Amino acid sequence: MNSFERLAFRLLGKYAGKKRDKYAELRNSLLTARMKVPFEVYLSTAYLSAAIVGIIAAILLGMVTFALNLPNMISYQGAVPEFMFTLSRHALIIGTILATFISFVVIGGITFVVFLLYPSFLAGNRKRNIDATLPYAINYVTAMSTAGIPPAEIFRQLGSSTIYGESATEARFVALEIDLFGRDLIDALRIVSATTPSFRMKEFLQGAMGCISSGSNLTEYFRNKAEQYSLENRQTQKLFLDTLGLIAESYVTAMVAGPLFLIILQSIMSILSRQAQPIFLFIIIYLIIPFGSIGFVILISAMTPES
Repeated sequence: MNSFERLAFRLLGKYAGKKRDKYAELRNSLLTARMKVPFEVYLSTAYLSAAIVGIIAAILLGMVTFALNLPNMISYQGAVPEFMFTLSRHALIIGTILATFISFVVIGGITFVVFLLYPSFLAGNRKRNIDATLPYAINYVTAMSTAGIPPAEIFRQLGSSTIYGESATEARFVALEIDLFGRDLIDALRIVSATTPSFRMKEFLQGAMGCISSGSNLTEYFRNKAEQYSLENRQTQKLFLDTLGLIAESYVTAMVAGPLFLIILQSIMSILSRQAQPIFLFIIIYLIIPFGSIGFVILISAMTPES
């Protein structure tokens, strides 16, 4: 823990400890993301960070609201109740208080939600990396098993490797359960299979547990799984390329041809109606095209398999 996390835990650790049942999904995400932070420490840090960011944002936006006199820029045409007319004399003070309070709630709430979602985001990235590297890791495991290396030592060697990404990390945790906590291989595989974010890794570890328990041919099991996951990887890559082609066609239609047609149409209508400021044209150019393109980039990035 760093100094900020220690401070947060000292201030809010007891309160965060009472929320274990409420944030069970967060606890599971912390485990699957392999974050080296206890649940109480992480939740305390989330509370304190949200409060600090919310207070800073509230102070800054309150100062801006007061300095620029933003509430008095709002005008209302029409009849209003008497009490609202009375309150309008204090519009600057009331508006500043409201802006400060709303800024604290919104910015602080967004910060807290980001903290809650971050472990699941890391777990999702780990799942993609495990699924991508698992076939190659199993080939490495199969080679060692063929050479007669014991299963526990196989997972130690895989865990010490630096080229198999998060698959090696899961094997490292298997070795950690054996060497540090003194568990046998089956218990270590069971614990890691319960906390891994990848269904493929979970299936592989549970199958290995079954083979070891029944005394089956573990090498043959590794070989079959390597072939199975390699085939599934090729199918996944083919599906991704097909989907990528569909997204490319959609992008050309939605972000190139469509906006170009709307720009030409709006330009002609603006000329005919002698409109000095075509608002819809500005929306297309400055909002729809850039944010739509960013959305396509995020979509492709989210669905791209790990290399």
